[in-house]
Amino acid sequence: MAFMAPLQVLLPDQIQDISPENKKSLLGWVTGAGALAVLLTTPLVGALSDRTTGRLGRRRPWTVGGAVLGAVALVAMSRQDTIAGVAVAWVFVQVGLNMMLATLTAAVPDRVPVRQRGLVSGWVNLPQVLGAVLGVGLVSAVVPGRPGYVALGLVVVGLMLPFVLLTPDDPLPLAARPPLGSLLRGMWISPRRHPDFGWAWASRFITQLSGAAASLYLLYFLQDSVKVKDADEAVLQLTAVTTLFLLVTIVLGGYWSDRVGRRKVFVLGAGAVLALASVVMAVSPTWPAAVLAAAILGAGFGVYLAVHSALVTEVLPSATDRGKDLGLVNVANTAPNLLAPAIAGPVVSLAGYPALFALSAVLTLGGSALVLRIRAVS
Repeated sequence: MAFMAPLQVLLPDQIQDISPENKKSLLGWVTGAGALAVLLTTPLVGALSDRTTGRLGRRRPWTVGGAVLGAVALVAMSRQDTIAGVAVAWVFVQVGLNMMLATLTAAVPDRVPVRQRGLVSGWVNLPQVLGAVLGVGLVSAVVPGRPGYVALGLVVVGLMLPFVLLTPDDPLPLAARPPLGSLLRGMWISPRRHPDFGWAWASRFITQLSGAAASLYLLYFLQDSVKVKDADEAVLQLTAVTTLFLLVTIVLGGYWSDRVGRRKVFVLGAGAVLALASVVMAVSPTWPAAVLAAAILGAGFGVYLAVHSALVTEVLPSATDRGKDLGLVNVANTAPNLLAPAIAGPVVSLAGYPALFALSAVLTLGGSALVLRIRAVS
């Protein structure tokens, strides 16, 4: 909720209120600043959680700390009336929320056997998707405008508490803690020594770049090209359609992948479906086409999210560094937000929205095809 609702509604609206004439470029700069902060902090938090000893466990202290930081920063966002203030607050929002994400994703390889990771990855990612539509609905229909930031902050803390109070997190014995001296060295994983991890990382990065480039200007696309009367409401409706179709495929795709013992064919198929959604948006900038594309996107992304997440857990270089390694995978999720404005902005300015969606389709196909280079997973 706290990731997508600001990106899709609150942040574009806030920047448009502050500087309507420069909204596109400023949105890119602000989201890019947040992505850069995440690049620097998420792997570090994952590595520190791998080395955290104490009665509370390895992951739990970082989950709580990230939730509190993210919530406070969201409240601060509601009070910003300058682009500089928005950018600084957004950086802290991203750092806090990604501290949580770095530790939460480590729970799957920590506790789930390989033969069940497709199904479990589907269930784990399902709340993230539901959170997107519920968050957009919250800030569009229930608590619109800047108070929506405060509401999201309360939700972050409220939903964090049951997880940290009710789920186990075994303490790490001091004798089993990886040496602190290896922390910074471990931030680089050689693709020559671990090629499967390298290809999985590159596949996720390119596919996420495709989605980030296409979704960054969704609200403005609906305003400028589709000519909807209420772009915020339109984003909510499209998000609901995407989520509905994703709900059908995310758990089913992960379960089916587990049953047949294959990952790559599902990723390839999902990539083709995602590319099709972008093609529909490129050739027909109309409201019915946007709804159709949202449905196709949801169906494809559900399978992709569940199966690719399971695939990544099977090619991690080290069992003792799972938090750090998954933090590096999260870089592949967030770094595209840094690069997307630099790519999408000029494309939209020079060639328009159809060219942006066409580029998104090409990137999606290329990114999903990279899993064919992975050898350890079928």
